[in-house]
Amino acid sequence: MTTANDQLVGRGNRDGAALFRDWFTELSQTAEAGEQSAYVFVMGSLNEILKTFDLPVVFPEINSLQTAVRRVAGDYLATAEDYGYSPDICGYVKADVAVQINGGEHPMGRIPKPSIAVLTNACNTYIKWAEIWERMHDCPVVTIDVPGTRQADTQTWPGDPDFEIDRRYVEKQIHELIKTCEKVTGKKFDIDKFREILGHANRMSVGWKKVIEANKSMPAPFNALTDGTIFLGVANGFRGTKEGGDYFDDLVEEMQYKAEHGIGGLTEEEWRLVFIGVPCYPIFRKFNELFTDWGGSFINSTYLWFASGGTNLGFEYDLKDPIKSLSEGLLISVRDAMDSMFHQDRMLLDMVDDFNVDGIVYHPIKSCRTVSTGLADSRGYFSGKKDIPSLFVESDMMDARVISEAQMKNRIDAFFEGLKSRKDQATIAGKEG
Repeated sequence: MTTANDQLVGRGNRDGAALFRDWFTELSQTAEAGEQSAYVFVMGSLNEILKTFDLPVVFPEINSLQTAVRRVAGDYLATAEDYGYSPDICGYVKADVAVQINGGEHPMGRIPKPSIAVLTNACNTYIKWAEIWERMHDCPVVTIDVPGTRQADTQTWPGDPDFEIDRRYVEKQIHELIKTCEKVTGKKFDIDKFREILGHANRMSVGWKKVIEANKSMPAPFNALTDGTIFLGVANGFRGTKEGGDYFDDLVEEMQYKAEHGIGGLTEEEWRLVFIGVPCYPIFRKFNELFTDWGGSFINSTYLWFASGGTNLGFEYDLKDPIKSLSEGLLISVRDAMDSMFHQDRMLLDMVDDFNVDGIVYHPIKSCRTVSTGLADSRGYFSGKKDIPSLFVESDMMDARVISEAQMKNRIDAFFEGLKSRKDQATIAGKEG
């Protein structure tokens, strides 16, 4: 007899993996048929516009990390380096270059060539990366310049005069993107279809925020590093689709059920951790096990914020004025993504207070300076504000050559031994008091 527990627990992972396979199947079919597709990035994908024009969407970052998860990234990195790319640049870029050189060959299927590339300035590498596609495929490139936060603690949001100036600037660029999409596809922009797509995106955004907040429960219903990466794949690839909206409706149901029944991502959650940075994909599962073996559970992550395309905020589009609202949402989401990388302090302080955090794991990586620069300073600042232990452990998101699993394990073991000693001392002090 099938119980509610059997139906709900693990459904998000199962359905997410299935949707992921479907997504790559569609991309393979698009490539084989020689049909049009759009290349985008996770921060500011503008999936909502592209879906209105029925363009299958390719996320090269996701393609690249999948080569690492499937332990073939070394071959792709070598191909790009033999082609002339430096070992020191972004591993995502190099893996994608190899995909392009190899005619779209990928472990998940075949990746189509771009008919258009759309990007924001959320990461400075995006711009140079898109230039590679432009040279290789002679495709149009549309860059949306999104004004970021000028400095820490000076964010401007709706209602502020400066925000409205920035929003109008973004809206004008969206209108130009629509014109380019019309030219590339030969289709007219359908405002009613666009509203429908925004409605699906709204369901996803509301759901994603609820999912993140579910991890305030003890134990946390999901692991923000492993399970969260599956959720992120759907949040990006299926943004603005009925399938994506349905998935997050179901995911909320699962996480709320698990929270209500005390079902955690770990059977015994000993330590609640926050992850800062990009995951270590070449040894993805093993990296997580180095923490879970000690009872450590990642209950939140900056990665869930800056790699979610803004769905983490719960922002809902105004369907009465959809293009204006999209410009507002894009400005907020990209700005928030950049802030979660560059101005993390306020967000971390809130996380610690809201999620009952025992420790912070900072994970700088060799081939992404955007995410890694300043993490040591951020750690120092945070340590001065909160008496929360932290770990600084370095590796890479793609390149297994720079990862020493043994050294990493020693650092992580020492971190947990420190947490345990700290807890034991607090227990003794409590008894003596």
